[in-house]
Amino acid sequence: MRRGGWLSLAHGLVPAAFGALLLLFARDRFWLLAGAFSGFLIVAPVLATSLYAISRALERGKAVNLRLIIKTWIRWQHSRDVVRGGYWGLVRFGLLLALAGTGWVLTSAALITLLAPQPIHSPLDFLHLVVLAPHSYLFELWLTLGGFMAAPIFASSVIAMPLLLDRRVDVLQAVLASWQAVLANPVPLALWAALIMGLTLLGFGTLMAGLIFLLPLLGHASWHAYRDLADASALPDRLPSEEVA
Repeated sequence: MRRGGWLSLAHGLVPAAFGALLLLFARDRFWLLAGAFSGFLIVAPVLATSLYAISRALERGKAVNLRLIIKTWIRWQHSRDVVRGGYWGLVRFGLLLALAGTGWVLTSAALITLLAPQPIHSPLDFLHLVVLAPHSYLFELWLTLGGFMAAPIFASSVIAMPLLLDRRVDVLQAVLASWQAVLANPVPLALWAALIMGLTLLGFGTLMAGLIFLLPLLGHASWHAYRDLADASALPDRLPSEEVA
C-alpha cells in the first residue's frame, strides 16, 4: 500500500464513497442495503483487479501509475482475437460474479421483505425484527442461505481473478485451481474468508471510512495469498503484447 501510494488508497476511497451514497439514499430501504452490502463481498474480487495488477507490477519491478490501472481495465478490448487464456477471461469471470452478486441481492431482499413480521426500514428495525426476534428464525435462515451461496463462490474465486490476470488460462482452469487451493488448505482459507468478512464488516461499521484503508489492504493481501497458494510457474505467462504494464 505504501509503494502503491494514492492509487492503492483510491481503490478504497471510491467504493467507500459509493457505499456512503448508497447508505444516504437507501437508508429507508434496509432490506436493499443488507443485500447490496453482502453482495459486495461476492463481487469484491472483480473490483480488486487493478490492486492485483499493482502488486504484480511491484513484484516484477515495473512502474505503478495511472496508465497501469487504465490498461488493466481496458486490455480485454485489445484481445478479441485471443480464444484461450486472453483477457476476455477476466470479463467473463467478472460477469459471472456480478450475476451471482445480483442474484444474492434479489434473494436477500425478497427473503427479508416476505418473511419479516413488519416492514424493515432501518438498521434498528432489522436488529429488532430479524436479529433479535424471539420466536423467529429469519436471521438464521438469512445467514444460512447467504453462507450456502457464498461458500462455493469464495471457493471458485479465492485465487481465480489474480490467476487470470497473471497467466494465460481460461476461466475453467482458474476456477479449478481455486477449488484445488481450497481443498488443499481448508482451514487457512476458512480463516481467510472469515478475516475478509470480518474486516469488511468493520469497514461498514465505521460508516465506510474504514474501507478506505481496508479494501486496498485486502486486495494486495489477496494477490500474495494467490502467490503463496498456487504454483503457476508451469502455466504460460502473459505475452508481452498482453501485459498490463
